[in-house]
Amino acid sequence: MNHFEVRGGELHCESVPLSRIADEVGTPVYVYSRATFERHYTVFRDALVQAGVVAPLVAYAVKANSNVSVLRILGDLGAGADTVSEGEIRRALAAGIPGERIVFSGVGKTRSEIAFALKAGVSEINVESEPELKLVAAVAEELQLRAPIVFRVNPDVAAGGHAKIATGKAENKFGVSFAEAARLYVNASNHPHLNPLGVACHIGSQITDLAPFEAAFRKMRGLAESLRAEGLTVERLDLGGGLGVPYFNQPDPPAPAAYAAMVAKVVEGLPDIRLAFEPGRVIAANAGVLLASVIHLHERPEGRKFLVLDAAMNDLIRPAMYDSFHDIRPVRETDADPVPLDVVGPVCETGDTFTRERLLPPMGPGDRVAFMSAGAYGAAMASEYNSRPLVPEVLVDGDRFAIIRKRPTYEEMLADEVPGEWR
Repeated sequence: MNHFEVRGGELHCESVPLSRIADEVGTPVYVYSRATFERHYTVFRDALVQAGVVAPLVAYAVKANSNVSVLRILGDLGAGADTVSEGEIRRALAAGIPGERIVFSGVGKTRSEIAFALKAGVSEINVESEPELKLVAAVAEELQLRAPIVFRVNPDVAAGGHAKIATGKAENKFGVSFAEAARLYVNASNHPHLNPLGVACHIGSQITDLAPFEAAFRKMRGLAESLRAEGLTVERLDLGGGLGVPYFNQPDPPAPAAYAAMVAKVVEGLPDIRLAFEPGRVIAANAGVLLASVIHLHERPEGRKFLVLDAAMNDLIRPAMYDSFHDIRPVRETDADPVPLDVVGPVCETGDTFTRERLLPPMGPGDRVAFMSAGAYGAAMASEYNSRPLVPEVLVDGDRFAIIRKRPTYEEMLADEVPGEWR
């Protein structure tokens, strides 16, 4: 469920007409629903608790939508943060999420990032390779700290809605293999500046079938049990994220309650273990839309029709990068019969195409559309390609809205590009 619906012939976010936001802020613009963020987080968390998972750490994947205002909403509800860079850790801290609820993941952590994470008191550093383990140990020793680590293990399970977001196969770059996990865990347990707490996995994103989750989680349970059998301490099991969301043209994914029931079944009888989860898309995707305006309709003599918008691939790159489908809705309803339209942006790339021959009502200059399910991996992946300003972000709360990231001026975009001093 989300809080975007048509009222009186016009698409609203909660109680605010999207046309009002477009008029006052301009387009393109991302619009988020506070109520939807809150609902999606609480449904996910409550499903786990009701299934019998005790005190789960639900560490929201910051990469999905990293706006500090969004993080503050979730943090105030008790969410942690799954981060993959120093910048994301800083965003989580700025939003009031304490270090003990922050997970630091990623395959290429630098020395300075590891030092920052340790000083910030993060809950765990998810170690993804032997060289990284050695680096974490060295930094912890320099700081005279004991680093809390969890080994991210690659379970070699195929999953994910697209090859570029599948992360759990042996050929993917993420995590240590099962073959080396036990040896590395023993080494870490014997190091005075490392505190191995458990194991983790994350097999992909936009997963709409529980079977690969269950297969991976059973492998992780088996690993935890085998490590304990060797006399090692394993008190955490981080099961990652990846639960899919409905993108309108796809079957509904499993509900959080079904996911939680599966998790509870897998870990039943495994004592003294704290579970962590890293959901991102399932919380953020349907909490946001991208609003855009029609520049013009370009009709070719042979019949092809291009609906040219002021939004482009630099604002929403998912269709170009992942062949992703986003439902496109006119902000104002019309009774006109739909026609096949190629919806494109103004960027000088053929890839700047959102969809081809989508059936949409005829539209002209100034009409507005909303790209649905754009709250995850939308603004977070935006760029200034073609020297286009970053798209602003707006948060709606009931009948009011606030700009939570402003659109930069061209002067602000150019301010950091000054003639340098030759060295």
